[in-house]
Amino acid sequence: MDFDNLLSRLDDETLQKLVGGDAVRLLMHLDPKLMSPSELRNLVVNLRTRAGLLLSPEDRRILFDFLRPKEAESLRIVLGLDGTDNYAALRQARFRHGSEREQILFDFFGLSIPREEVVDQPPSTTVLDSSYGLFVHQRQAAREIKIQLTEPPHRVMLHMPTGSGKTRTAMSIISDHLRATEPTVVVWLAYSEELCEQAASEFERTWKQLGDRSISVHRFWGDYELDLAQVKDGIVVAGLAKLYNLLKQSIRKIGTLGQHCSLVIIDEAHMAVAETYQLVLDSLVIPFPHTALLGLTATPGRTWADIEADEQLSRFFARRKVTLKVAGFDNPVEYLIHEGYLARASFRPLFHNSGLELSDADLRQLETLLDIPPSILKQLAADDQRNLRIVLEVESLVKQHSRILLFATTVEHADLIAAILQARGIQAYSVTGSTPSSTRTRIIADYMNPEDTPKVLCNYGVLTTGFDAPRTSAALIARPTKSLVLYSQMVGRAMRGTRAGGNEAAEIVTVVDQQLPGFGSFAEAFYNWEDVWED
Repeated sequence: MDFDNLLSRLDDETLQKLVGGDAVRLLMHLDPKLMSPSELRNLVVNLRTRAGLLLSPEDRRILFDFLRPKEAESLRIVLGLDGTDNYAALRQARFRHGSEREQILFDFFGLSIPREEVVDQPPSTTVLDSSYGLFVHQRQAAREIKIQLTEPPHRVMLHMPTGSGKTRTAMSIISDHLRATEPTVVVWLAYSEELCEQAASEFERTWKQLGDRSISVHRFWGDYELDLAQVKDGIVVAGLAKLYNLLKQSIRKIGTLGQHCSLVIIDEAHMAVAETYQLVLDSLVIPFPHTALLGLTATPGRTWADIEADEQLSRFFARRKVTLKVAGFDNPVEYLIHEGYLARASFRPLFHNSGLELSDADLRQLETLLDIPPSILKQLAADDQRNLRIVLEVESLVKQHSRILLFATTVEHADLIAAILQARGIQAYSVTGSTPSSTRTRIIADYMNPEDTPKVLCNYGVLTTGFDAPRTSAALIARPTKSLVLYSQMVGRAMRGTRAGGNEAAEIVTVVDQQLPGFGSFAEAFYNWEDVWED
């Protein structure tokens, strides 16, 4: 049976249900002509795909109701279902993924079952054989860091703006350390799998240029496993969650790693004093007086206004911080822009009176929580007028930019905006924490494709760190936040300069919701926490 023939029978009400009420409402505001049955059918197929409709139990049951009696009977028979009510039997049927019944269902409609993309993962241990130049500002920072690490208490924070090469600078420091100390183990800690893989891959490239012996790179996060007792030389790139879970099982195993470790690096170090992370760091460093600790961050504070939390971070690193300094420039961000390492960004607010109805509880949460409460974010995500302004702003941006990142308010908000942009003829995707890894890999690869077609990547909760797409020249920040750290990370995704493979200019549009706090300056954020690091 022809599947498109079945789709042609769907009435307006069913099509609108498949598209989604929020999307339908916005389409009506934007252009009623997009509500014709043919346009809605095309949108359903583009958003859900033909195979996706059959794979979804809810959508499948809707489609079964539009089969003609003889068709329903034929499908019930070929599926081997019992019962005299063909439609009831089909609605109640289960189709286990990969089963013969699922294959029969797809064959009946002349469709192919989509196959999951197999993403090749690097092996858990990679043996490397052994130039890796640094820019002037990176060399100066590296020299100062190495001096600080040799002096008690052997801990220091490296503070460099997003896009200035923190990871590259740190890898040079690690390579010098490994050449000077043999055998020894360096432990690199990060909180996300993306940051872990970024570090492991970067070290592999670095050591091939700077290394003086064969050395092992050990991956220890997610599904990777490793016998820590066998690691005597090399680098272990570990997920903080992985080590914390191991620590809860056996502190002895962490101690075994610590005995051979002489240098610990924590990426995104503003998170170091979170209870779970600090416990891991203390287990690796405190029992071993000569083990050095290096923190890496673009934002050496945890909050915007909680001085005590920022003081705690400063004390943890003994108030020792190496900050990028450039003669002739008051702010290193200005230097990085002048030299083309960062794009020259224009910041533009998109003001919106959301008409938020804040309860007393909401107001108390705004005052006490470190960021905007989820209940308020959900209200903003459901604001049709706000969403219309966001969609129209993106349509304006695609006229000037080929790659645009949109930081949405919620997971559902990212999906909604991507759907509306698709309906408006813009190549847009949604990536969130619930996006399957294979789909996420495919979407990001397409976004980074060098073709000139404008593309918009809507996301929530991901892509603020561990994501590098230098062609991105515009960011629309629709997620309100009290976190200067988070805001700086979102802005930084669009600020790669020409000398880093990016752009001369970038455009940052921030939705400013009345009644909520916000930010607007990337350069000023660099020095926001200086007072808590002063002796």
